[in-house]
Amino acid sequence: MLFDDTYKTINKTSEGIFRDKGSKFIGYAYPIKSEIEIKEIISKLRAEHAGARHFCWAIRLTPDRNIFKLNDDGEPSGTAGRPILNTLLSADVTNILVVVVRYFGGTLLGVPGLINAYKTATLEALKENEIITKTVNDAYQINFDYLAMNPVMKVVKDEKLEIIAQEFDTNCTIKFEVRKSNLNTVLGKLEKVEGIEIKYLNTV
Repeated sequence: MLFDDTYKTINKTSEGIFRDKGSKFIGYAYPIKSEIEIKEIISKLRAEHAGARHFCWAIRLTPDRNIFKLNDDGEPSGTAGRPILNTLLSADVTNILVVVVRYFGGTLLGVPGLINAYKTATLEALKENEIITKTVNDAYQINFDYLAMNPVMKVVKDEKLEIIAQEFDTNCTIKFEVRKSNLNTVLGKLEKVEGIEIKYLNTV
């Protein structure tokens, strides 16, 4: 196999706290699918933590882990978003957003202190979570005549395909997910069924 068709992510939202010289750093980890979700999450946190001074964050997205962004939100450059992101890189997790909310305690922590605080708050949030391994799947839709139901359902059952949606009428439709590494086998079997139309949807 040329590529790795699994990736690690988290399965729920979690939080962890780190304190240093009166400052409080609350790390929040969220499983996310796209950048669109960031804005709403940060707006909610700002409403919940009206007295906090900084909301620094980093994300990693996509199963091949090649999309990332970070934000220092007013902290000195490289002292907040970068340590959060580096922690995510070390844990090798993706499809994740970590926001660290900082309440300022009156004493400056300096660059090493800040880097340590943002890193530790991220680690604490991850520690409270469960890191899970997911497979990279492709989503397909198949359209077929009702008469082809038995051979189609046999492939679905034999290959343990995950059905996302299905509609059975004179003309039937099934949307399913298949693990990338198993794709050729599944498509090969489905193509043998007469009167079936196969359509690629997206990678999930």
